[in-house]
Amino acid sequence: MRTVNIHEAKTNFSRLVDAASEGEVIVIAKAGRPVAKLTRLDAPAAAPKRLGWYKDMPPVPDDFDDWMSEEITALFEGSESNE
Repeated sequence: MRTVNIHEAKTNFSRLVDAASEGEVIVIAKAGRPVAKLTRLDAPAAAPKRLGWYKDMPPVPDDFDDWMSEEITALFEGSESNE
C-alpha cells in the first residue's frame, strides 16, 4: 500500500488511477494523515434478465383505468360517494 500526499496525487492522478486499476491500493494523505483511499472498483455482477416473465399472466382488461373512477375522484375532491 503506497501513501502519497495530496499534491503528488493531483500531479500524478492518471498514473495513480492506472496503478489502482491494476490492483494497487493508494492512500492519499493530507499533512501526513491518511484521508482517502484509491482502489480498483470491481464491477458489480449484473442482475439476470427476466425475459418472458409476463407471458403466463392474464391480459389486462381494456377498461382497467376506468375501474372505480367515480370513487377515486370523490376521494380526491373530498366528497363522499353515495353508493
